[in-house]
Amino acid sequence: MTAGPGAAPEFANDAELLERVLKPYKAHCKYLTSATVSVVDGRVTARCAFGIPESCYIDDTGHLNAVEVNISYNQMMYYAVAKSVKEKLLEEFGSWTLEDYWRHQLPDILIARFAGNFRRPINARAFSGEFAFASVERRAPGGTPMILADTRYRYWDDAGGRCDGEVKLAFVNAE
Repeated sequence: MTAGPGAAPEFANDAELLERVLKPYKAHCKYLTSATVSVVDGRVTARCAFGIPESCYIDDTGHLNAVEVNISYNQMMYYAVAKSVKEKLLEEFGSWTLEDYWRHQLPDILIARFAGNFRRPINARAFSGEFAFASVERRAPGGTPMILADTRYRYWDDAGGRCDGEVKLAFVNAE
């Protein structure tokens, strides 16, 4: 962790955690190469680097496409949540351990709504991204705990490519 006087806490890329977060992905679908997590005004954000040498499902389109945007989002979100759990950055995940996170990662983290805006084509071979929690709340409808999160993301490249969007997440069975 790094933080100077008055600066927000910042957690440099954790290669071991990143490797574990990406473990469920096929080797040719591991797009996230590094991530730095920060806490600014109580909000967790992650700044990430990505590289997609070859699409996992289609011939080269020449740009980042909607499927790859979603896969990249999942990877940076999974990392940001895992780092938040590991470092106890979000109160709503305060009772979770990393073992709890690994148990929840695939079956219990759901995308309830996904929206994206493609503004300028992005070079999928090398691009950057940012993930941010806009709001996080714990609920217990019918006694079953869940966590709802509104998140934002954006991607860019060195040539001015841009994409952004918003995603609503539901963490079910969030005991």
